[in-house]
Amino acid sequence: MIAAGPVIPNFGSGSRCETDNGWWCTDWLRQHWGDTLQPALVQHVELSLIAVGIGFAIAFALALLGYRFRLLDAPFGVFADFLYTIPSLALFQLLVPLTGLTVTTVEIALVSYTLLILYRNMVAGLRAVPIEVLDAARGMGLTHRQTFVRVELPLALPAIVAGLRIAAVSTISIATVAAFVIPEGLGRPIFIALNLPDIFKTEVLAAGLLAIALALVADGALVLAQRALTPWSRTA
Repeated sequence: MIAAGPVIPNFGSGSRCETDNGWWCTDWLRQHWGDTLQPALVQHVELSLIAVGIGFAIAFALALLGYRFRLLDAPFGVFADFLYTIPSLALFQLLVPLTGLTVTTVEIALVSYTLLILYRNMVAGLRAVPIEVLDAARGMGLTHRQTFVRVELPLALPAIVAGLRIAAVSTISIATVAAFVIPEGLGRPIFIALNLPDIFKTEVLAAGLLAIALALVADGALVLAQRALTPWSRTA
């Protein structure tokens, strides 16, 4: 017997919206929030947080070296540029023979894409500190470390957080491609739905909207963090 509409396997009891392959099947969303969408969202958050956290630590260390020793700035910048130009799927394919189909492969790729954004913004922020401000700090008797912690770093925070915002949003976006390597993240339900004989539009739309919402929440949280860390900038 030929079904009246597209066959959607393993999607609940098969409501009218599902069998008609509707764009927003609330029955399916309620039934599969706990076993499909919520776990994928949690995994996506974990993948993104780990990548941005590790990328920030590496970029900060490189930025300190590049800022203090200008000869290292160009090589670090070129290396970060090179990593950023590699397409995500190509980078995954290059890493799989070394690290396998694992979370490590995904994280290495995601971290690589954060370095350019974070490194450039950190160095630019530190170098944008006015020289007269540094002279005044030294005239007050502050050591190099005290000047960095109390003067340079706070004044560079807007540029650093701006880079962190871009890195966070781009990482959340690129992490959806991780489904081609590991069955985790919001890319997983999208990948499954796209590979059905008839693309299940509700699953694709729901997972995509969750990824967008996650990026917006992350960006908003970083904006609030910047306002809290740099209260003097609110005057402008």
